[in-house]
Amino acid sequence: MNAKPPHHVILEKDFAGIPKGSKLHISCPIEVAQELKNIPAGTTISIQAFRRRLAEKNNCDATCPVSTSLFLRIVAEHAWEQYSASGSTKDLAPFWRTVDASSPMAKKLSFDSAWIDLQRELDRLTPKMPS
Repeated sequence: MNAKPPHHVILEKDFAGIPKGSKLHISCPIEVAQELKNIPAGTTISIQAFRRRLAEKNNCDATCPVSTSLFLRIVAEHAWEQYSASGSTKDLAPFWRTVDASSPMAKKLSFDSAWIDLQRELDRLTPKMPS
C-alpha cells in the first residue's frame, strides 16, 4: 500500500486519450482506498467515474488510467488479505463498488471474483441511514 504520495504532472504529449497539456493526477493506493470509502453502500461506479472523482478532488483534468487500475488492484488484494485475516469487511476499502466481478482486473485477482458479487449484494441489503 505504500507508494509515492499523490502528485500531478502536465502531459507533454497525448496519453491514453488525455490530450497534451492536461494536468494529470497520479494517485496512490492509500488515496484510492480512502476515496473508495466515500462511495455509499449499495452504490457502484465505473473505474472511469472513479478517476473523474479523483481528478475533480485534486483540481486536475484527469487521473492516470494506468496507475489508477494498478492501485485499485493493490487495494483489492490488500483488502482481501485483511478480510482473510479478520473475517470482517467492516474496515475494508470497498473496492467492489468500483471493480466489477466480470472485469479483466477482477480476473487477475488472487481470489474468486464471485466474492465481489457477494459484497455488492450485501451492500444492497445494508439498511440505509436516514439523511
